[in-house]
Amino acid sequence: MEYALRLATLEDVPVLRELIARSAHGLGAADYTHAEIEAALQGAFGVDTALIRDGTYFVAETRTRDIVACGGWGRRRTLFGSDTRAERDESWLDPQSEPAKIRAFFVDPAHARYGIGRAILARCESDAIQAGFSSFELMATLPGLRLYEKCGYVAAPAIDYALPGGLTIRFVPMHKKLRLAP
Repeated sequence: MEYALRLATLEDVPVLRELIARSAHGLGAADYTHAEIEAALQGAFGVDTALIRDGTYFVAETRTRDIVACGGWGRRRTLFGSDTRAERDESWLDPQSEPAKIRAFFVDPAHARYGIGRAILARCESDAIQAGFSSFELMATLPGLRLYEKCGYVAAPAIDYALPGGLTIRFVPMHKKLRLAP
């Protein structure tokens, strides 16, 4: 199957919300309970329109223009979460001393394992490098952990992030530093 990457637009937001829920339920079911996924969809997972407005969020489309994956990178301090997440910090990062944030990757389960996530990640890293960044960090879901490890990200100890309703969800902070030529 062929996929084309393009920048996401604000008009894509309703489709992205559906995609994110489908991805979280379909690909996260082996690692998270239904209740954890539903609670995470209230803020920990979701669309961050700041990424779209900054021009750093991508979608992958099929030939028929169906959006089947999304992901991006941020030059702001917020590490993860949707527009509704309370702990947001929209201040700008210094590319010379701080890592770019790899953010909000979701793939439709019917299109998983075709290299779409890897393609979006490569585009994000390339664009962030062009913007002056030489390192990256992210907050991986348990299903996403496998992709990021294959792409050279190093895991820190897992955390349990508090969700609505007294639930928690396990995330793994990860980082990657580029080897710069002498």
